[in-house]
Amino acid sequence: MNLMMEVLFFGFVVLTMTGALLAVRAKILMHGVLGLAVSLLGVAGLYLYLGSPFLTLMQVLIYVGAICVVLVFGIMVGYTPNEVAEKVPMGRNALLGLLASGSAAFFLMVMVLGRTHWVPAAHRVGDFSIEHVGESLLLTWCLAFEMISVVLLIAIVGAIILARGGREEGSQ
Repeated sequence: MNLMMEVLFFGFVVLTMTGALLAVRAKILMHGVLGLAVSLLGVAGLYLYLGSPFLTLMQVLIYVGAICVVLVFGIMVGYTPNEVAEKVPMGRNALLGLLASGSAAFFLMVMVLGRTHWVPAAHRVGDFSIEHVGESLLLTWCLAFEMISVVLLIAIVGAIILARGGREEGSQ
């Protein structure tokens, strides 16, 4: 039994390291995202090995599911390297743009800081212990948490369908 647990642990470590190497060494960006997903699945396996099924599910749901899908979506709808190279501002335009955006950011920050009415921090309200937060996530807010993940999934799938339809129309 002990040998089997050690083999399982090292299997998850190898999966994590293999995925990380794939992500770093990939020449194609989509292969890098696949390597990242494999590495994050290995980390989820380590959480499972450590006896935390909640962290395992959150790792798979949030990181493997949402983050990797958002990265794939960004790659799909993003600019190609040739399009980015064509739109890079050169010389004087880049300097003027940097100067204008920096001065606008500074001006807005001064305005916000000057008009803000600063009040002292409120006294601690409620119990923020790990036990209370865990119980709240698993019992009180479980349905809301899962509904947010479903809405995120629906939005991503809808955006992929819309982006795919736009590319098909442009290629005809």
